[in-house]
Amino acid sequence: MDSNKITRDYFDSLLLETRYMEAAVPSIMMELYGERFSSPIMTAALSHLKTLYQMEEEPMVSYARCAARTNSVHWIGMMEEEEVDQVIATGARTIRIVKPFADEDKIIRQLRHAEEKGALAVGMDIDHIFDKYGNPDVVMGEQMEPKSFKQMRAYVQATGLPFIVKGVLSVHDAVKCAEMGAKGIVVSHHGGRIKDAVPPLMALPEIRKELVKDMPVFVDCGICSGLDAYKAMALGATAVSVGRHLIPFLKEGTDRAAERIEEMGRELRGIMACTGVKDGNHFDTSVIHHGGRL
Repeated sequence: MDSNKITRDYFDSLLLETRYMEAAVPSIMMELYGERFSSPIMTAALSHLKTLYQMEEEPMVSYARCAARTNSVHWIGMMEEEEVDQVIATGARTIRIVKPFADEDKIIRQLRHAEEKGALAVGMDIDHIFDKYGNPDVVMGEQMEPKSFKQMRAYVQATGLPFIVKGVLSVHDAVKCAEMGAKGIVVSHHGGRIKDAVPPLMALPEIRKELVKDMPVFVDCGICSGLDAYKAMALGATAVSVGRHLIPFLKEGTDRAAERIEEMGRELRGIMACTGVKDGNHFDTSVIHHGGRL
């Protein structure tokens, strides 16, 4: 089955109870890696917007400006160093995710370049290693390869920034990430790279349970409302990334995409108020009930 549809159906199957007694006006402010952000609604690590979505001349820069205007954490994926410079220059607090290139020097160079330019954090996208036949993938002409635990730990040690592993969808991988020194993970199936993938929110509670409390756990794939963000956070997410949902808004302009991020934050805040959650540290998994349209 289509993993994106499975993920959407799982979101919609999760129902909420209300908790009004002793409720308070909530705050959606988030602290991450020593900095404060307006909400836990982040952008996702998209790449090649101009090529994939036939967008304007510098869509990755517009995307970054959207995050900067909303004081949101901004994630970026595969791009060359010059474009990274342009993105970071917008003022967006940026997390740079590199691919698992076969070229080890390129990985280290990209990690260190992001650090030198003032990125908030760096990391690697581990779920883009293979093609659908199990061969090492080739992405935009670049050869990928599987990475050993030793290699991954070397990447963590190559930078003074927090290192995040993107593409975790099991307790097995989450525990390995913690053991190698990662300072965060992204629970994701990369927009459905394999069929019948476990929905991120289904895997999330067990993953969260196995990690230390202060290790950030982020979620992407299918987030398209404040309600989706709430469900992810109630199940253990620190914050969520919104990618494809923002594309139509971004095509209308940076201001429109920024408005949508802010609107999602208001949606999240409204549901927090109705369920007794006063801030990001007080989500309660027991508010979630399974049922609905699964």
